Amino acid sequence: MTPPLRPDPVIARTRAWLQRAVIGLNLCPFAKAVEAKGQVRYVVSDATDPERLLDDLCRELDLLAEADAATVDTTLLIHPQVLVDFLDYNDFLDRADAAIERLGHAGVLQVASFHPDYLFAGTAPDDVENASNRSPYPTLHLLREASIDRAVAAFPEAESIYEANILTLRRLGRDGWAALQAEIDRDAMAPR
Repeated sequence: MTPPLRPDPVIARTRAWLQRAVIGLNLCPFAKAVEAKGQVRYVVSDATDPERLLDDLCRELDLLAEADAATVDTTLLIHPQVLVDFLDYNDFLDRADAAIERLGHAGVLQVASFHPDYLFAGTAPDDVENASNRSPYPTLHLLREASIDRAVAAFPEAESIYEANILTLRRLGRDGWAALQAEIDRDAMAPR
């Protein structure tokens, strides 16, 4: 029998990744403000199959849609026990988009994708640029479209983020990314 999932270490490692990689490397210039204001909701799903994860996703989509953005602006739904294969995860994203439609959140919410084995189309598995979407665990990032619109208005060249990330990660290199991962692991283990 599998021991019960302990969410605290999963959240600690995800938070360390967000702070060190996403914010630290400026992979997403919009992440720093919501993290600093405590507006990121970290949720660990104990789902072990896609159906239960879909239930958790629907619940979190509804919660985010109803929450005051000043309190919860975005949600990271972390699911370490399901969709660990990237291709299965990638296939699930269609179901996530369909859930947004079904729940009436189209044009209000969207889901961004992060996975430990993230692979952009046309890249090799060991290409460092894949690291921009490589999280410690499979993660569905629930976003408010209004927040994205505000962030893009404040950062008018948002389309350049992807290219800047590629340059940043290539400069960092595989060894630098591996060293950053070790820092993330140390941060996650540090007492709070």
